[in-house]
This record gives sequence, structure tokens and C-alpha cells, in this order.
Amino acid sequence: RGPPVTPTPNTTPCGTPHRHNLACPVRQRLVTMAPLFIPCTSLPRVYSPLAQRRGPCLPGRQSRSIPFTRPSQPLGRLALAPPTQAASPDLVGSPPPDAVNGNGGEAHQRDHSHVQAEFCQGTLAVHGGERAGRPRVSDSLTTPIVQTATYTFRDTAELIAYQEGRFGSYEYGRYGNPTTRACEEKIRALEGAEDCLVSASGMNSATTMLLALVPAGGHIVTTTDCYRRTRQFIATLLPKMGIGATVIDPSDLGGLAAALDAHPVSLFFSESPTNPYLRCVDVPAIKALCAPRGAAVVIDSTIATPINQRALALGADLVLHSATKYLAGHNDVLAGALAGRGDLVAAVRAMHNVLGGVMDPHAAYLLLRGMKTLDLRVARANATAATLAARLEEHPRVARVHYPGLTSHPDHAIAAAQMDGFGGMVSFEVAGDLWATARFVDACRLPYIAPSMGGVESLIEQPTIVSYWDQGPEERARLGIRDSLVRFSCGVEAAEDIWADLAQALEAV
Repeated sequence: RGPPVTPTPNTTPCGTPHRHNLACPVRQRLVTMAPLFIPCTSLPRVYSPLAQRRGPCLPGRQSRSIPFTRPSQPLGRLALAPPTQAASPDLVGSPPPDAVNGNGGEAHQRDHSHVQAEFCQGTLAVHGGERAGRPRVSDSLTTPIVQTATYTFRDTAELIAYQEGRFGSYEYGRYGNPTTRACEEKIRALEGAEDCLVSASGMNSATTMLLALVPAGGHIVTTTDCYRRTRQFIATLLPKMGIGATVIDPSDLGGLAAALDAHPVSLFFSESPTNPYLRCVDVPAIKALCAPRGAAVVIDSTIATPINQRALALGADLVLHSATKYLAGHNDVLAGALAGRGDLVAAVRAMHNVLGGVMDPHAAYLLLRGMKTLDLRVARANATAATLAARLEEHPRVARVHYPGLTSHPDHAIAAAQMDGFGGMVSFEVAGDLWATARFVDACRLPYIAPSMGGVESLIEQPTIVSYWDQGPEERARLGIRDSLVRFSCGVEAAEDIWADLAQALEAV
């Protein structure tokens, strides 16, 4: 290959200025790090005997010369794993274990039990999915935002290796992204799941899951108290595919058993706690009924969070989150997540790749950042909600309080058995009609009047007005939505300040 060429200042060995030499590996690396571009001439240069045609090489950690041989991973992309191995799900941003490429790929089964065994939930919230195997491309403490729609390959051989599952990488943004994969790894660690899939919203996670796991002509069992749009999808869109649904009270195990006897049930799907009455389902008992029939158990744990409840450990096959709420925690991103059994997540991922409800990488970064304080925020919300619920229950202008931490709640025993905390949501009924309740809401000065929950700001709403105003009184009564119902999401403000505000507002009733 000839002797090395003595370089001249500010040029490559071939005599081309760095800024014009497209083959320069320094330039290749920096292009991927834009806008943090640093001129090539400002970096220390070490030349190797192989640099004659390839340009200069970056110094190693110990200022050693690095021969610029063709790597198994392209320089023009964030490195996903050491060059000699396929990317592993243990590494930040690595492709999902069940889908190395958009066509399914070859599974990479890894034992993640040690991740859950060694650390508490608060530690997993900070480091899960991000710390192990961090790429050295930028030495960034935070997971980088990989803002790209597609990914490149060095040559056809590398592309074929990727398609056959021998080279861990990404192909197209709809099939995966290193930043969104880091989110999935963090949630997987928090839930103790085999795999996780994030998407553009909680509704996208729920609807994609139902479309993927329930066959045409199938049947599901769900509960009466649930998010309105979930109910709407089950009642209006699933029947178009011949899918039926049995709706039971959250505590009606007999109704579930009857439905399993009468129909080919594919899955049981319920929130726990539910929205807005915070009902809790007995997950182990439901699993005991569903498992012999081959029906999957899917729990929407949005209100509980993995800090308060790990539904998979209780027997659920999948756990779903509207990550917009507590996981992200700052009311600034829409996101959804589904975690659990690897085979079920793989089936949903295949449908997700077709439907395309992908999470944007910047939204994934916001979700990652939000989850780092999840344990702290949930602990604060738990304590505040417990204080408010106890005081509201004693207030003469409050007719009823719905909070699973109270012994008066119908599912208190279930919640106490399967939750570590009772959550930051409190629902209660004001002693008055629709407009008396509206006066109370308007008199509150600290919380914002808004839908959603789980952010650092306290939010208050009347479900009748926010979610069911287009429904008549008869339909609202059928659904159990009372005009005097208030839903309060505790933020991280001081509990005494929140209580003082609610107390003064109740005087308006």
C-alpha cells in the first residue's frame, strides 16, 4: 500500500484540506454530530500507515494510532454496539430484541433479570435503558436525540447482514430509532418486562394492541369505568371487524367467568385504577381465570405508574401506559407505551410498523428526561392525594370521595394488596348540582382547569363538561358520569397550599 505520506499543515495525507476531503473520517464523524460541528483542523491528528488513501485517524483514549480499516459499523451513524457484535438490547438505543429489522429479523434473547434484581424503582427511573453500553461517539451524559427518518448502510453485504439479523442496526424511522429505543428500555426495566414498544400516544398503544392481538370475529372483556375514547374504539370500531365485547363491573369476576365460557375471548383489558372512579381490578384473580382459556390479561396502569404497581408481577401479560401522563410528567409530550411478554409485544410491533404511529425522537427525549424524576414526583403526588382525600371526606360540602387509599373505597382491599402507593388522582363529588360544582371549580386559584393528569402542575376538571358535554343527561347517567363529579390530579405543589385553595373554593358551593 506504499509508504505513509508526510502531511502538511491543515491537510490530509493526500494533500486535500480537511474541510473538502469527504473521505476524512473526522469529517464523517462530525457530520453526524451537527450542529456541534468543529473544523477538522482544530482536532489533534494521528496518522497511521493505512491513512494514505483514507485520510487521518482520530487518536485513541491513550493517544495511540488507530488504523483506519473498514469498520463493521458505518462511521456516519451513532454506533449501536462494538464493531465485532450485533447490537444488544442491553445497549442504549439498540434495536428491539424481537425485531432487528423492519421485517422481523432474528431474535436476540437476553437475560435481563439482574437489571430488576439489583436496583430500586427510583434508580431504574434514572438509569434504566441508558447507562449500560453507552456509545462513545459523543461522550454525552444524556441520551442523544437521533433526529433522522432513515439510516444508511456501508454496502450491500452489510444490508443483507442486517436483513438476516446478523448486524444490529436500524433501517427506517418507522421501524425504530435509538432515542425511542432508550425509552423502551427504561420502561421495560421499570415494569420488569421482556420488551416494550413506545408509540405516538396512549390511544395509539391501546388501539394498535387491540388490532394486533384480537382476530376478526374475536371477543374481548373490558370494564365499565374507563377512558371514554377507549370505550368509543371498542364500541364503534371493533364491531366493524366482527369483534365483540363483554363489559363488566371491575369487581365482577363471575361476569368474567361467564364471558370466558360463552365466547372465544382473546384478552381481558382494563385500567387499574380506572378513570375517573379509580376502581381497581384483582389482577391475580383475573389471571387465574384467563390463563386456562388462553386469554391474555392487559392492564392499563397509567394512573398507577410502575412506581405504585407492577402489573406484570401480579400476573398481567401486558401493561399499557399513556406516557403523556405520569411517565413524562410535565404536560409537554404525547406518548404511549406497551410492555410485557416478548411474543405479544412483537406481534403489536409488527402491526405498529404497518400503522405507523411512531414516537418522534424529540418526544422520546422529553419522555426520557421526565422519567428520571418519576419516583420523586409520584411519591409527592401520592402523599398529597392521600392528605386531600382524607380531608375532603370530612368536609361537609363534599358528598363522596373516590380514592383507593380510603377504607370507604369499594376496592381498597385490592389496592392495598397490589399497590405500593395509591396514586396522585382524587375524584370526589361536590354536594351540589352541575352548576354548583362549576362554581367550585371556577373558584379554585391554584390548579389549572384542563384535561389530562400526572404532570407537575395540579389539574382540575368536571368530567361532565370536559369529556361528556356532547352526551345527554340520560347517556351520562348510563355511563355513571355524575354532574357533581370532580377529578383532581395532584401536582408537586405544597400539599397545604393545595388544600387551602380547595377549602376556600368549597365555600363557593
